[in-house]
Amino acid sequence: MNLQINNISKLYKGNVWGIKNFSLNITAGVLGLLGPNGAGKSTLMRILATVTRPTAGTVYWNGSDLVLAPNEVRRVLGYLPQDFGIYPNLNAVEFLTYLAAAKGLRGRVARRRIDQLLEIVNMADARKRRLGSLSGGMKQRVGIAQALINNPELLIVDEPTAGLDPEERVRFRNLLSELAEERIVILSTHIVSDVEAVATSIALINKGQLLVHTSPEELLRTVAGKTWEVLITSGELIELKKNYIVGSSVKTGEGVRARVVSDEKPAGSTRAIATNLEDAYLYLLDRARDNSRT
Repeated sequence: MNLQINNISKLYKGNVWGIKNFSLNITAGVLGLLGPNGAGKSTLMRILATVTRPTAGTVYWNGSDLVLAPNEVRRVLGYLPQDFGIYPNLNAVEFLTYLAAAKGLRGRVARRRIDQLLEIVNMADARKRRLGSLSGGMKQRVGIAQALINNPELLIVDEPTAGLDPEERVRFRNLLSELAEERIVILSTHIVSDVEAVATSIALINKGQLLVHTSPEELLRTVAGKTWEVLITSGELIELKKNYIVGSSVKTGEGVRARVVSDEKPAGSTRAIATNLEDAYLYLLDRARDNSRT
């Protein structure tokens, strides 16, 4: 099972590159796509889902060219785009039955699969409610179910936990971890903790280009010994942000405890703390911005 991306680019109107000279080799597991808004994550996923054709470059699914033979991947694809559309007058069962038929599942097999998925996404009790009456989080759960309807070998999900409450997010993380044992899962999200919880590899994207593709462990090693907690006053926080990468800050009775990523130990009341994936993400993005300015 292999998805090979070779120097793909996508040029939009106005001479805007959605993605440029992007290469990546993906095998079974969860690939976490991280990058700021407009980095090119959605463009990449639309190309992999055969919704958009690349301007240049090639993508191969198990040796088949996605442009020349798109049905090779479509029959084994599950896709949840960020802007997931529904039929508001259908209920969850009707909607999933329609999509199951489009994927070639009918009759008893389709009914059994739909029942199973509605249980998995915790929608069994709302199976007969019109989709138009559902909350955003419930619609998202139906979207997750439709992406899994054909038990896909390639699952592509864009911001899948948007609108989910913390319990549902954990449920979906666990599901992704189970699915990844026998398929390729591509997860794009701005929620770094989601990627940290399930990803077996991480691709960091900025301005349409790949910055790094590596394991979570290796990514964390790039910022080992570079994360600090600095105790400052509220008035000093603005100045701190001008000079350092500040990931988060918490106000306490003693002052503001700011999380700083820096090659050098910041001055003042400072102590070294354990690094997390968000620290690595912020550090590598900041370094990429510095490189682009030189």
